[in-house]
Amino acid sequence: MRTAPTILHLDMDAFFASAEQASKPSLRGKAVVVGGLGPRGVVATASYEARVFGVNSAMPMAQARRLAPNAAYLVPRFGFYRSISEQVMGLLRALSPLVEPLSLDEAFVDLEAGGAAWDAESAQLTGERLRADIRAVTGLTGSVGLAASKMIAKIASERAKPDGLVMIEPGTERALLGPLSVRTLPGVGPATGDHLRRAGITTVDEIAEAGEDELVRLVGKAHGHGLYAMALAHDERPVVAERETKSVSVEDTYDVDIHDRTRVGLEVQRLADRCVRRLRAAGLSGRTIVLKVRRYDFSTLTRSETLRGPTDDPGVVREAAARLLDSVDTTGGVRLLGVGVSGLADYTQEDLFAQAAGKQVDLLEEEHTEASGEEPAAPVERRWPAGHDVRHAGFGHGWVQGSGLGRVTVRFETPEDPGPGRVRTFRTDDPELEPAEPLPLVTREVEGVTTGPMPMPYPLAASGTGEPSAELPPSVEPGPGVTADVRPVDVTPSGPTYSTAPDPRATPAASTAPETRRPGDDPSAGLSQLSSEPASLPKSWSGRDGGGATSRP
Repeated sequence: MRTAPTILHLDMDAFFASAEQASKPSLRGKAVVVGGLGPRGVVATASYEARVFGVNSAMPMAQARRLAPNAAYLVPRFGFYRSISEQVMGLLRALSPLVEPLSLDEAFVDLEAGGAAWDAESAQLTGERLRADIRAVTGLTGSVGLAASKMIAKIASERAKPDGLVMIEPGTERALLGPLSVRTLPGVGPATGDHLRRAGITTVDEIAEAGEDELVRLVGKAHGHGLYAMALAHDERPVVAERETKSVSVEDTYDVDIHDRTRVGLEVQRLADRCVRRLRAAGLSGRTIVLKVRRYDFSTLTRSETLRGPTDDPGVVREAAARLLDSVDTTGGVRLLGVGVSGLADYTQEDLFAQAAGKQVDLLEEEHTEASGEEPAAPVERRWPAGHDVRHAGFGHGWVQGSGLGRVTVRFETPEDPGPGRVRTFRTDDPELEPAEPLPLVTREVEGVTTGPMPMPYPLAASGTGEPSAELPPSVEPGPGVTADVRPVDVTPSGPTYSTAPDPRATPAASTAPETRRPGDDPSAGLSQLSSEPASLPKSWSGRDGGGATSRP
């Protein structure tokens, strides 16, 4: 274990919803829910205003609508979120070469490996600077946790939400973890939590008291040893700069069960095409084709076939997926289909016979390729997903508030507008209305924002001992829009206590909407009262530029 809190965990606050609020002035300070809008859709992210009504990530969208009927419900814009994530990850990589992204909005950073921090004071100042730079570059906020291990750093960032910083001093971890629920520990989900609860174990302290042998008996050897170590705050996992992709897959859940076998086959082919596009975009190929089918009764079947060599040929993947589908009974209806490729490699063993026969199809240009010689299909009504960007020849840039019955309603506003924009309704086939790319959240040049490698938070002493030659900036009285830092000052047997100090680097937000905090965000509240923000979709990440470096435990 380290002797200084130099592992940083960053978690952007309600990332998808906050990005939508920042880009749409009319939604600032309002309840916003992002996710699938169909009957079987789920919530990807809910703004803190929506969480007041009980809406949370992974909740069925139908339940969210009942809880918050007046919220704004939007379809995710993953390309937009990814562009913001790249800006945030760039700031993190300026701090250290060891950055371990967990999703678009969450990452670990080894500050010591990059020389950005070496003790508690330098780590805290670096965290404060990072939060200020994220706000300046993206217009959004993120919460930062600092600790000597990854597990405690993640718990600290959850404690800091929203828009805060919490540092856990080394040596205080046991007092922090003791009273918390067993669900706080990584790897303890609902099933394991219920199993432990039936055995009379509900807190981390009770896990430690039960002993390692009892935990092995309850949850198995591998899980029991790891669970006991985490309860004692032993976490030796290093920050890993590269995560190897194990598989590439896509899946769709349908609003209405599919009964027609021909339609099921067409959907499997479409999913295979999408999977190959994602595979090629990552520069990968694979040997094992996997088909996933969830039937009307929620029973889930998986079938797989391993090829002689890795491929990224869409024709080969489609044919393998079709063969797998032949072995599955879909008579009662299908609610979900998925196609994946595993056994990944960086090279491709081409099917020369398929190439000679002209069967290889390039799927990178378009999702559906028309059959040769067929007449073009009749144009269908254009779809306008709620929340997506549009541009009108006469009114300019806007976003879709809703559509249906041949009409689409658009609100015309940009991220820099001081207030809500005007609303207009058009025919869905209006020739002057077209889809548009999202506008950047921050277009002005921000003075003092670091765009290159992050400078050292303190000048190093000439002796090279790492002693800081400058003091932390003095505290100031909080004013409007100034966010308070939360930091530990003492530890008692009942757990750490916290004091608040204002963040001198925070600036008032451009929006005039009042700050809204969810229940349980009182700095004096225990960690068990907080609901953690699940990592935003999609959670898979393929990082192939990190060189495979790791931090020391």
